[in-house]
Amino acid sequence: MFDLDGLRQAQDIVARHMQPTPQYRWPGLCGLAGCEVWLKHENHTPIGAFKVRGGLVLLDELQRGPGLPRKIVTATRGNHGQSIPYAACRLGVPVTVYAPKGNSREKNAAMTGWGADLIEFGDDFEESRLESVRVAEAEGAMIVPPFHHALVRGVATYALELFEAVAGLEVVYVPVGMGSGVCGAILARDLLGLKTEVIGVVAKNAAAMARSLEAGRVVATETANTIADGMACRVPMEEPLEIVREGAARLVEVSDEEIAEAMRMLYRNTHNLAEGAGAAAFAALMQERERQAGRTVGVILTGGNVDAEVFRRVLGGQ
Repeated sequence: MFDLDGLRQAQDIVARHMQPTPQYRWPGLCGLAGCEVWLKHENHTPIGAFKVRGGLVLLDELQRGPGLPRKIVTATRGNHGQSIPYAACRLGVPVTVYAPKGNSREKNAAMTGWGADLIEFGDDFEESRLESVRVAEAEGAMIVPPFHHALVRGVATYALELFEAVAGLEVVYVPVGMGSGVCGAILARDLLGLKTEVIGVVAKNAAAMARSLEAGRVVATETANTIADGMACRVPMEEPLEIVREGAARLVEVSDEEIAEAMRMLYRNTHNLAEGAGAAAFAALMQERERQAGRTVGVILTGGNVDAEVFRRVLGGQ
């Protein structure tokens, strides 16, 4: 998909727009998990999530190669839908984003704030995605899928930062939606020649990737209703499925209750907001804390874009 030079080029592109995000060893998290925990703060990017990296690299690649499209269409639950207009609208490329009905109000506001034309369609991400493809084809616009090589090369820069900042990482937990983040971590690890285990994390209520790995083929689920909206995908794609099959140590499934508890733990011990997907990796580590006792573990806090009302309920244990 890309080599180490290509990954470092992506790192340079991202660096034009933002500083590397920090990774901190929080004592409270180490005490809870019984191991050395390094939390990668992707909630500290300009859009509050790791996805910004992919959009920046995609638009740079288009600008350098075939040229900028007249219009981009994509689908999202929120963070990808911020990344694309953040990168594209400043270059004069209009972006239409499809999101399901009832999507996060604050993510919707952020997407339109970055310049996107937001259209709510369908009851879940997959219905929004299919409509975005249909409209892009009808209008002759560029469709940006949830998994694209430039997007993966971009988001892989978070893993490059982490691996080079923290020597001796034995394990990294990464949330899994459509797979760009976990695939970026796997590919960055392999390019650096490291032995770090990459463990993917899926929500029990949106476990299509886990079911697909078990079956050895793409398996769709009927629903993907989870507090972790960034992981609410019910139809995996074949390419990320293959990368995860070959490069991940395993997938861990976490419940919405475990995710909510991890959101509370992260806030109490770091005073950082974590959206559901952003807390899922720490939830998985807590589930496996006996297995990881005494090891050096990376945890990716992929984003902090949680609606205030949702977070109020989580903090209240509701």
